[in-house]
This record gives sequence, C-alpha cells and structure tokens, in this order.
Amino acid sequence: MMLLRRAALAAALIGVSALLPPTTAHADQAPACRAAADTHAATDPERARLRDPRTAALPQRAALDGFVRGFPAALCTVRDPVGAERLLDTWGEALWQAAVNRAQGRRPGGDLPAGDDRPLYWARLAMTVDLDRWQPSFPVDRQALRSRFEDSSRGLTSNAFRGTPGVRRIFVSGFDPFGLDAELRRANPSGSAALQLNGRRVTLADGTPAEIRAVVLPVRYADFDAGIVERAYGPRLAPGPRAAHMITSISQGYPGLFTLEAWAGRARSADPYPDNTGSLSGGTTDHPVTAPGMGPGAEFLRTTLPADAMTAVQSPYPVRLNTVVTEIPAGGSGPVTREDGPTPGSRAVAGGGGGYLSNEVAYRSNRLRLELRPDLPGGHLHTPVLTGLPADPAALTGPDFERNEKAITAQVLEVLRHSR
Repeated sequence: MMLLRRAALAAALIGVSALLPPTTAHADQAPACRAAADTHAATDPERARLRDPRTAALPQRAALDGFVRGFPAALCTVRDPVGAERLLDTWGEALWQAAVNRAQGRRPGGDLPAGDDRPLYWARLAMTVDLDRWQPSFPVDRQALRSRFEDSSRGLTSNAFRGTPGVRRIFVSGFDPFGLDAELRRANPSGSAALQLNGRRVTLADGTPAEIRAVVLPVRYADFDAGIVERAYGPRLAPGPRAAHMITSISQGYPGLFTLEAWAGRARSADPYPDNTGSLSGGTTDHPVTAPGMGPGAEFLRTTLPADAMTAVQSPYPVRLNTVVTEIPAGGSGPVTREDGPTPGSRAVAGGGGGYLSNEVAYRSNRLRLELRPDLPGGHLHTPVLTGLPADPAALTGPDFERNEKAITAQVLEVLRHSR
C-alpha cells in the first residue's frame, strides 16, 4: 500500500495528465457516483467567496488548477471507505508538494510569483466543495474525510524531518490568507514563508546545518477546536531521532515590522473580528473565553526562543521583542494593558499576538511543548503586513506586492537563521 501511495504521489506531481492516482486511474467509475448541490456554500462565507472568478484565476495562473479539475473524476473511481481515505491522502499530499515545489522553483508554471501562497489556499478550498458534493454509493464519515484532506494538503502528513545526525531541526507553521471580505486578493506572508522553507536545508548564523519543516494552518476556530494545532506540532515534539530542536509559529502581524512575541495568552478575545468562515470566538476583551480542547496550562506562556539573537536582524524590517499583554489583574474586573508582561494571578485577555488565532497557535503549540519537551525553544513570530496590491481590483499581483512578499519571506529565513 505504501509503495502504491508513493507512486500515486509521484504521478500526481508530474503534471495534469497524471493527476489520477494509478491505483484508480483505470478503474470503472463507481455506478452511483454523482454530485449533489453544495449545501454549504450558501451558508459558509469562506466557500461563498469561490463565486468570485478571481478565486479560480489564482490556481490557474499558478498551474495548480489541474488538481481542481481532476478531483471530481478521481472521487468517482473510489469503491469503498478505505479507498476514499487513500485517495484523499494522496491528492492532499500531492497538492501540498506541488505548492512547495512551485514556491521553491522546482515546478514552473503560470505567471504568478513562485512564492505566492494564494493558489494553494483557493485550490484546496474548491476541492473541499467537490468533496462535499460527492455522493458515493457507500457510507462515509464526511467530516473525517474532510479533516484528512485538510491535514494532508497542509503539510501535516508525510512531512517528517529526515533525521540526519548533526542537523538541527526547526519546525514552523504559517497561516492561510485572512481578512478576505475586505480584500479578496490578500495573501499571507507566513504561509508563503512556510511553502518556501519546507524541507529546505539551511546554514544557521553560527555555521550549524539545519532542516526546516513547515505546515500552513487554517484561519478557522472550528479547526483549532478540533485539535489541528496539536496534530501539527505533536509528532514533531514526540521524542526520537526526528524530533524538532526548535518550534515557532508564524503569522502576519503589524505594519512595517517583525515582532517576536514574549507572551502567549490562554484566552480568545478577538470578537467582533471573525475567522474565515465568519465565525466568532465567543470572547471579547471584557469577557475573554478559553478555547475548547485546550489542555491545562498557565494563563500566559513566555517565549523561550533566543530573542536577543533573533531580534539582532534589523533589515529590511526592524525586529522587536513585544512584551505587551492585556490581562484582568488578580482581584480586578476589567482588562488592563501592560507593557512589561503579566502580573501574578491575572486572567489572560490577550498575548502579544492579541486574542485571535495567531495568539492561540502560539499558546497551544507551546503548551504542548511544555508538556512533551519543556527544554525545547519555542515561541511566535509576527511578520509585517504584506502590502502593495494594485489599485485595480482585477489585478491579482503587481511589482510592489511581489517585492514586499519576497522581502518579508527572505527575512523570515534570516530571523530563523539567527535562532541559535
């Protein structure tokens, strides 16, 4: 089975004509396979955005649209639940690897910049709609299949460190684009950096060789509630020859500078700002809440990344250690923002990354790190906001946008190179 899966993955990466996994490419279509109306698109703002033709143009202009076009036919070759799981693993991993290969210059195609993270996002989202429309002749756990495809197409599977002796292992996560109601064309430099860094061998500032592995996480509360952060970081924190030596989550943060966040808070408090599906966290600065599925831990967790070394990188953007938190002090009833970190006994409202998912990925990953590998360095890095999109809403890219994205993602690598 593993050999077949690897062969399928290799075939899917060759090109559009080889997208169908060889285990099913010549099978007869399942007799009862049919497409149902997409009942989710009307109620899910994330999927409803697919009605905008620009969302299809992004995968097309990166030569990833073959995955979208070939996926429904591939689903119709599946004969049983095990075959469905195998196909979703194969296609998800192939889509992820194609995006990584493109970002790193190994898969030419299209006129968008290689490091653009948007084609992967929109291709994956369109494929999840086809997965929900699929009506097989046998019963399936649709939510489990969706989760399986999400994980495999985000780098959570078949993405282990090589475990080469003497090579430092650094694990990072980025995010999907977000804030798309205000600007559909938005990208996320943390996702772009993840694609450009995944699997790369680099040399750290002190001469140590290092391997970087990366994943791209969704901007959706429900996925965090279901444990996607723990699924992403857990295998890299498990002891063994392929365990990470350092972890850091990365997200897009503030205009014009990088921030290394000193503190991650336990609470959600970002409402009324929604996630990509339009969902709210249920928490505000006056009434923060603890996320479902959160394990035990302190109200605030402090970074253990080598802050002095990492903030020594000051070009082209300044890099700052951000020690600001918002808390409800012990015995208090309202939020207080402090420049120098939390006070004893306080209730977390927001870490340096706020009370949104960027703060939560830092808290969840480092809470797990403290449980499994407390000696490991870990923390969170915010990139500058990616700007430069052309004024014309039909223009998907432009020189300023591409130049800024390239500068931010290059500096992410330089900051990571100074992590030792």
